Amino acid sequence: MRKLLDGLYSAGLIAACSSMVAIAALVLTQILARVLDRVLITLGASPYGFSIPSLSDFGGFLFVAAATLALPATLRAGGHVRVSLMLKLGGPKLQHGLTILVLAIALGLAAFGAWHAGAQALDSWRFNTVSFGMIRTPLWIPQGVMALGLSLLAVAIADELVEALRGRDPAFLRAEQARDTGGH
Repeated sequence: MRKLLDGLYSAGLIAACSSMVAIAALVLTQILARVLDRVLITLGASPYGFSIPSLSDFGGFLFVAAATLALPATLRAGGHVRVSLMLKLGGPKLQHGLTILVLAIALGLAAFGAWHAGAQALDSWRFNTVSFGMIRTPLWIPQGVMALGLSLLAVAIADELVEALRGRDPAFLRAEQARDTGGH
């Protein structure tokens, strides 16, 4: 089961990174096309006029994919911002109890977000809702990716919560401790 979950988190991270690369490639292509047009105009030639239609829409959709699909791997790596001031006030038992409480609350919030993002994607699919850009993109596609990312986050939080309930340190705590001790 551990291998399957880690594979899911890694797949989400790879998809998130791929989304960021796609954004960079699209923007770079658009910039290079504009530079080429300026060079052609300067040389007295007609500009080619290449333009990526709905670039801002696609960039936004890809950004949402990158942001949500990276959440589970970021959680496990201890990359989320966590305020641990209150944890330092108590001993290990209080710290462990607060970790469980916070993970339970986070699981509820992630599940709530995933549920509603999924419901929104389903509504967009049922009503054939599309974006307003030049290229009419069915909105259930980016909304479905967002729901998938939030669902994976809920699974990752549940995974961490199970570890904490078993009396073990969740992966994010182990990652933070490794950073604090220089990897030792």
